Amino acid sequence: MRIPFSRFFTRSGPVVPVLRFAGPIGAVTPLRPGVSLATMAGVIHRAFAMKGAKAVAVQVNSPGGSPVQSMLIYRRIRDLADEKGLPVYVFAEDVAASGGYLIALAGDEIYVDASSIVGSIGVVASGFGFDKAIKRFGIERRVYTAGENKVALDPFQPEKADDIERLKELQGDVHETFIDLVKERRGRRIKNAGDRLFTGEFWSGKKAVELGLVDGISDLRSKMRELLGKKVKLRLVTPKRSLFSRRLRGVFSRGSDEMADSGILEPSLADDLISAVEARALWSRFGL
Repeated sequence: MRIPFSRFFTRSGPVVPVLRFAGPIGAVTPLRPGVSLATMAGVIHRAFAMKGAKAVAVQVNSPGGSPVQSMLIYRRIRDLADEKGLPVYVFAEDVAASGGYLIALAGDEIYVDASSIVGSIGVVASGFGFDKAIKRFGIERRVYTAGENKVALDPFQPEKADDIERLKELQGDVHETFIDLVKERRGRRIKNAGDRLFTGEFWSGKKAVELGLVDGISDLRSKMRELLGKKVKLRLVTPKRSLFSRRLRGVFSRGSDEMADSGILEPSLADDLISAVEARALWSRFGL
């Protein structure tokens, strides 16, 4: 019995490329960069260039970080969405807060889990003051500059009212830009929530729906199947590692035992330790 040639093929469904932004936003270490436009630009372009794409889905799981990198990623997604005429659907996982929520605003629609943490529309700067500690131990701080404000907010010097005022002015500018973007993207959906949205407070996904910060509770697969049918094909687009990067990681991996035996700390390990502490602090703000 002859079997029709076409029977060996199944009809493929619509394609949805998936972008994933996970972790702190901004540079972390040279070998372990955080989410930034530099690390994600190629991935974003490949997603929007995927043949047969009917939409682009974005997964966000980030406590925030650099407002500049967040805005650059947001703009790149929106520019390509407008250029290609593709709708963008964003899905928040554990956290879409601060810069993570700013990236989420690139979506035409935003969906969350009921227990996701959403919001934190504000700006923060933090550090430590060591001026009393070095005085106690008789340590003399020597700094030479050209420009009277070059060492503003130096943690080894007492705080100055003028420095704090300038910092707050800068933070106000960044916060205002963030607020304007939220109002532009969410429009009438947040009209009834008022200015409480912009205090830096964060909410559960369920509450974020009520406030208009997001559009509903759903997950990526369920929503895409609902919108495009059960045959929809989800295609995760991931960064391509360069040959140099792979070889460099291999060198550090092979050399770590020898350096540990000789008492030499691998340079990247010290950077990674510091970045891990900073990243941990970002996540811990949201109980994670």
